Amino acid sequence: MWHDLSSEQELLRDTTARFLDDRVPLSRQRKDLRNDPAGFDPGYWTAGAELGWTMLLVGEEDGGGSVSGRGAVDLALIAYEFGRHAAPGPLVDCNVVAAALNGQAGDLQRGVLGEILTGATIASSCLGHAPWQRPGEAGLTIRRDGDDVVIDGTLRPVESAKQAGWFLVTGRGESGMTQVLVPADAPGIAIKGLKALDVTRRFGAVTFDSVRAPASALVGDYGQAGDRVASQIQNAAVILSAEAVGAMDAAFQMTLDWAFDRYTFGRALASYQALKHRFADMKSWLEASHAISDAAAEAVADRTPLAAETASSAKTYIGEQGPELAQDCVQLHGGIGVTYEHDLHFFLRRVSLNRLLYGTPAEHRRLLARIQIEQENAA
Repeated sequence: MWHDLSSEQELLRDTTARFLDDRVPLSRQRKDLRNDPAGFDPGYWTAGAELGWTMLLVGEEDGGGSVSGRGAVDLALIAYEFGRHAAPGPLVDCNVVAAALNGQAGDLQRGVLGEILTGATIASSCLGHAPWQRPGEAGLTIRRDGDDVVIDGTLRPVESAKQAGWFLVTGRGESGMTQVLVPADAPGIAIKGLKALDVTRRFGAVTFDSVRAPASALVGDYGQAGDRVASQIQNAAVILSAEAVGAMDAAFQMTLDWAFDRYTFGRALASYQALKHRFADMKSWLEASHAISDAAAEAVADRTPLAAETASSAKTYIGEQGPELAQDCVQLHGGIGVTYEHDLHFFLRRVSLNRLLYGTPAEHRRLLARIQIEQENAA
């Protein structure tokens, strides 16, 4: 990341990098953690929470806090290292849910937030309706029934679905978008594990069959969650974009080193003119991705009027260029680049899956168009 960092931010990033190097090197992920149900041991996530991974989008009054006062920027630094190490763990969802619960007055919400901050529980987001969707496209519905709300529908993929203790469910109701906090073991919830492209993370399909929750489990007001969901998507876009940039950086540097070390016909691979042009293109994509990822983190942290547009623009651009760069890196490695024993595929998997989570580039372009139309109509 190209932010101007304070000494505290440098310490946060470097501490995270050293921790990931020690606890989840790619060699361990390839062999020991590949078939682990969660992809990591519980102590790893608890220790990460102690380093501050889950508290940066939460106010100090609720037990959180950031080192710079700009939580989204600090979290982007951690996300960058997650991408550079292809690290496991529900960094995105736990922070999205923690930010959603920040400032909530209910005992349930405050209790769950405290567990997330300490790493004692994992909370996953079930985004069954998003701002780019039309009412008929909602994957989950939430309706009132007396003093309760009832949730129906199926959503996939949900990160760490089988490991989660709580779900933040976003659905469409007769009054608009609604969010409710539901325990993962509530009656009517069925979870099916999915095979994921990214071997370091776990996902599942979650089915809600007339799942009931009391009104006290609502996050915000019934039918009035639109602005909250939009903010959560911005947070997710910042984290996913920074992760992808970290993975792009690692893949590019690995490929550049390979090209200088690999000799063919008595010359370094990197000395051939055609490959120099490919490296120049890749470097331009990487630099632009750094720039737009940083801009998104700063805009969301400062809550500028362009925060939504900048976050969606970052998600769109990096979602397109990240897989393109990683695929080029695979091609430049030749046959070794497509083997499981090589590290490169970890980064290709990371950027390819991040492209799809919390909105594809096409869906974020649709959201950008909607924002532009609303601004023009309001003018």
